[in-house]
Amino acid sequence: MKQIKKHLIWILCMAACLFSLTACGSSADDSSDVDPMTAASLEQQSSTILNDIAAMTDEQIDMVIEQNAEYGSAGLASGLESYKNLRDDLGAYVSSEAGTVKTTDEGYEISIPTQFEKRACEFVIDVDKQLTTITNVAFNPVYTVGENMTKAALNTLMGMGTVFAVLIFISLLISCFKYISVFENKMKAKAAAAAPAPAPIPVPAPIPAAEENLTDDLELVAVITAAIAAATEAAGAVPADGLVVRSIRRVPGSKWKKA
Repeated sequence: MKQIKKHLIWILCMAACLFSLTACGSSADDSSDVDPMTAASLEQQSSTILNDIAAMTDEQIDMVIEQNAEYGSAGLASGLESYKNLRDDLGAYVSSEAGTVKTTDEGYEISIPTQFEKRACEFVIDVDKQLTTITNVAFNPVYTVGENMTKAALNTLMGMGTVFAVLIFISLLISCFKYISVFENKMKAKAAAAAPAPAPIPVPAPIPAAEENLTDDLELVAVITAAIAAATEAAGAVPADGLVVRSIRRVPGSKWKKA
């Protein structure tokens, strides 16, 4: 328990007072070159932090992450989370070499080559210009050329597989369009068969033409009377002076066709 408390106090206080000796022993310098004393102190403090992080268990790392998230040290919390996820890939901590220090726009960046049981890793810490706050912590594993090629090949296959899968899906979807139209036609035919047949429109009966009285046409009456008189007189049925025409009506053409 005391060991856990020691790690917690060390990591949590590091965000506020880390490199205090360096800040007191060096003056502000806007040049790109780092003061040798400042660089040596930054490297030493970063190596100490690396050793402390490597010695922590997963439970201790979770506690430190929780504490830093609560107090706002997001850079340190994200770095510990990254190290926890890479721990199985890196293996146990073995050793570290002399690091390098360079200036950045935000402050200083300390990079320490580190050797773990399974692979090498680059441990990086960023601090602000005042040397009082850790802004970022990162563990960058060093992969071999073969591993990088394998990852690139897998990423390429995954991307091409995704593209081909989408193209195959689109082609299958387009090929189904004809079945969709057939299905729509069947549904329309079924709906038309189920709908009641429209009632026939009644056709009005033809109105018989009114019979035309031709009695007033004197010339026509005279001609018809003479023809009838001649016919009946020749047959001896009715004398000419006994024939009286009272009305003359036009007979429809259909009756003449039936005669």
